[in-house]
Amino acid sequence: MLKRLAVASVILTAACAGQQKTDAAEGQKQMTKEERLRITNQPPFDLATCFPHEQALPAPANEGVLVGALLSVRPDVLECLVDPANRGPAASTKVTVKTTVTAQGATNAVSGENLTPAGTACIQNVLDTHVKPAPLAADAKPVETTYEYDHATANNPSVTMGINEGSDFSGKVRLAQKSWCDCYAGYKASTPPVLTADIHIVKGQPNPTEVTFKPSGSTEGDQLASCMQAKIAALPASTSGELKFPFRFVFFNSQAPVEASADMPPELRFFQLELARTQTAAASAIAFGARTNAADTYDAVVQKYTKTKDYKLFDELASKCQALVDSATRWVDALKAQETVDQTTLTLVQGLKAQKEDWAPVETASQEALANTQKDLSAAQQRLAADQGACPKKSYTPAKKK
Repeated sequence: MLKRLAVASVILTAACAGQQKTDAAEGQKQMTKEERLRITNQPPFDLATCFPHEQALPAPANEGVLVGALLSVRPDVLECLVDPANRGPAASTKVTVKTTVTAQGATNAVSGENLTPAGTACIQNVLDTHVKPAPLAADAKPVETTYEYDHATANNPSVTMGINEGSDFSGKVRLAQKSWCDCYAGYKASTPPVLTADIHIVKGQPNPTEVTFKPSGSTEGDQLASCMQAKIAALPASTSGELKFPFRFVFFNSQAPVEASADMPPELRFFQLELARTQTAAASAIAFGARTNAADTYDAVVQKYTKTKDYKLFDELASKCQALVDSATRWVDALKAQETVDQTTLTLVQGLKAQKEDWAPVETASQEALANTQKDLSAAQQRLAADQGACPKKSYTPAKKK
């Protein structure tokens, strides 16, 4: 199950890569004159990198807990790789993280391909900030897991400088968005509307001459636009002549609940749901790890009782078994949340396929993802029923009359 959780969150993006670019090597080809003039560097921004979900990881750490923790920070790791200073010249970047937990604490060793020292430092900071399992007991064996993150400029948000002046300023805007978290404060649990701004830059002026946002259709969206307008207007700008171009701001939020994306355009909602699935998969892995810990704890008390037959252990047996049932219930609930995301995604994709046959591979991948989640959910529900049945029950036998 853990292997599926680790890879399933990227299956749909891989299947849908053709919806964005059909050739990952396209970024390395010589650009045409039209491509050199086109304004680029306007990829989406995931608000979850502004408002990460802080969580106390279950202790002791095990494989499930570590896989879930590493999966949960995927938006932050990929945000590091948006910046061209953090990537090498290749179109694809692979990041490998080896997390080890001992009695002395946890370490996250970062290595990879096409990763610069600045990129390594950025990812190291993400991991050391958000992946912090508690130290193990002094006599415990070290726990270790390895996880990989893949980034491709053809499919993942990225900025490439040196294309043209408009694209360079767009890249500057995109890279600055991570520092504008105050603007997004009203969207911690939702997704903002798509915003469009017209930007005017004139030679000799240190900042944009004009930044004008189109009406968003909502008060909250207009407030966000106003905040961003001030940020963009303060950015340094330069041009050899005069530039006028639009910037289309697309936002996602990995932490937003499924229903928060209902009003998004269908194709954008697909990617929002995939990001949400990453987080539900992470939660499922962590819940699985917590249930494993509870089972080990209960088993230790059972073994002790089996050896001693000490009836005084009954209350401890009952409490540890109830903790096991509670952890199994949370595991089931996490998988149900994942199933909801998968079912919503499949329904959406089937609607998109009805309009465009290109979505057929995505439909297949979505069906497989849902089937795998339902298989895991069925196994978890069976495990929960078994845990409930295993809990001891007191019985009182009346004393025999003499």
